[in-house]
Amino acid sequence: MGILLSQLHWYFYRLLSGPEEPLPVFEKDRAWHVFEQLDLIAIKKACSILVGHHDFSSFRAAGCQATSPVKTLDELGICEVASFLCFPSRAERREMSFKSSTDDTCFSNVVPETCTTESNGSFGKRSRHRCFVITARARSFLYHQVRLLVGVLKCVGTGELKLEDVKKILSAKTVTSASPMAPACGLYLGM
Repeated sequence: MGILLSQLHWYFYRLLSGPEEPLPVFEKDRAWHVFEQLDLIAIKKACSILVGHHDFSSFRAAGCQATSPVKTLDELGICEVASFLCFPSRAERREMSFKSSTDDTCFSNVVPETCTTESNGSFGKRSRHRCFVITARARSFLYHQVRLLVGVLKCVGTGELKLEDVKKILSAKTVTSASPMAPACGLYLGM
């Protein structure tokens, strides 16, 4: 009676949380940059409300050709992942250059304050952004369902919406009740 894994579809959505701008060049257009810090516990609780067999009309964009808005969302969760290693930004390089010209240290030995050598020995990790991945798994999805779900989860994480609001949005069965849709830049189809 189990579903074969090959019949399941996975989507991943990347979010970067933190105030720094601009994003590192390797992250531009590859994740949604959310300036506020996200409350992971609140997001996980909201995910548990949305998982299961529901009428997802509130998470169905205009133009959806699915015959029914009733879907089973097998998995919806969020986790923090290690951010990519990065190169110093222009401002960080200027700061390093200034520090090296005002003291007798070698330029290559100066590490900007935004890059740290953490206790686990990793070097050069940017400490200003936290990287999160939202995972959604189901047999099928509605048009823009994942991006609409992520938009609501982001609003829960920033405190714009409460858990009761998520229940109301789900039961409203109209897309106008959902938060703005997350941008496409962070969405990835999994295998």
